Amino acid sequence: MSKRISISFAKHGAIDSATAVLLVNAGGKAAAQAESVAAAAVLSRIIDVSDFKGKIAAVATSIAPAGTQLDRLVLAGVGDTGKLKGDDWLKIGGAAFAKLGKATAASVVLALPDREVSAGEAADFALGILLRSYRFDKYKTVKDSDDGEKPAPARVTIHVAEPQAARKAFAEAEAVAAGVTLARDLVNEPANILGPVEFAERIEELKKLDVKVEILTEKEMKKLGMGSLLGVAQGSSRPARLAVMEWKGGKGKDRPIAFVGKGVTFDSGGVSIKPAAGMDEMKGDMGGAAAVTGLIHALAARKAKVNAIGIVGLVENMISGDAQRPGDIVTSMSGQTIEVLNTDAEGRLVLADALYYCNDRFNPKFMVNLATLTGAIMVALGVHHAGLFSNDDELAVQLFDAGQVTGEKLWRMPLGPEYDKLIDTKNADMKNIGGRHGGAIIAAQFLKRFVGDTPWAHLDIAGTAIGAPGNEFSQSWASGFGVRLLERLVRDHYEG
Repeated sequence: MSKRISISFAKHGAIDSATAVLLVNAGGKAAAQAESVAAAAVLSRIIDVSDFKGKIAAVATSIAPAGTQLDRLVLAGVGDTGKLKGDDWLKIGGAAFAKLGKATAASVVLALPDREVSAGEAADFALGILLRSYRFDKYKTVKDSDDGEKPAPARVTIHVAEPQAARKAFAEAEAVAAGVTLARDLVNEPANILGPVEFAERIEELKKLDVKVEILTEKEMKKLGMGSLLGVAQGSSRPARLAVMEWKGGKGKDRPIAFVGKGVTFDSGGVSIKPAAGMDEMKGDMGGAAAVTGLIHALAARKAKVNAIGIVGLVENMISGDAQRPGDIVTSMSGQTIEVLNTDAEGRLVLADALYYCNDRFNPKFMVNLATLTGAIMVALGVHHAGLFSNDDELAVQLFDAGQVTGEKLWRMPLGPEYDKLIDTKNADMKNIGGRHGGAIIAAQFLKRFVGDTPWAHLDIAGTAIGAPGNEFSQSWASGFGVRLLERLVRDHYEG
């Protein structure tokens, strides 16, 4: 839930607020437009006293000198302007916003000393502001009093060379920001508020954006034979749902692209119960479903010229007399049987039926699934990269490249028959765990058995969707990881 903030664009000229943000490069130089706000000698003095190097997203603040209408100056570093790339502008925007303090209005002189700032760069800077302004505080009865943070400014005016072009680019960036915000909100909600039914109700709100939404109940899933997904849900008093989102922005005859998310709204581990320490964070075990929902929101909000499907399996994994037991055997929608040896390896059981259903019903060009699936991926990659597994090299490269551009980085992990055989069992077609080593790979091999020959990628976002380190444009426990990544994939490769 972002602090209410207004961002507008204006042509370079006189500024009308008491706080000004100026850009400074690695050489300590500002653009001529900035020097019309604060004299070069003043800027030089601030830079020297602050030992400011102008590194990307570094920020220095100062009381404005006498004789100006300003109260404060904020200097934002842009580094070597010839090397700005990827999410650098988001970092600069977010870092500058964080230093605006209690200002109710601020003006940004978005100009570089040696080249123009493009409309896309201006939109990315503004996107960084929006993403940094996010705060989930809806349940705090006393706000802004106990966390040391100061309120966000209400109005930011960004001065650029071509404001009309910047406004147009920002309209699409705003749609992406709304998708990220939705994903963060869903993950941050406590599990007593957001169960499978409530999550599905949030998804139905996408109808306002002309997204076709269909919610399958347990009765309908049982008729389809989704024994794998329903087995996870049977221990909870809160019924499961499967949500189908269709955005039709492409040509009618075009095959859709598809995104599938794990939506375990709370994961106790089931009978294979988790340790108490950290179990509260399992409200975020639906980070994959949240990202898919946020992505569809972003595509619909910016009227993306593509046909896209989003499918999320929504369950709660709880303990009761009805709960699934280790040793149970369930039959998936595909007809394949699964021996459940660990009820805490439940996300793959949900995705097995969701992936098969998606492929069988929609025959997509490709499927990408996202899931907070394994702790093992954090052992392998830490919390700065999500794991990428794929049966298709072209799709894998496209995803990797999108991660490099957006900063939502992926690292490709192996698949192979030597891993696949580890989930064979004499009692069923497969088991849902495969031993201590290579846990993230084994989980991916399990999912691969339900996608057929369709190009497919699995993103294990356990380390990046929840509790990931904060950065210049995200200070939320829920990062919204995956929305910008996949929006970029669509934008670069799949719009008509």
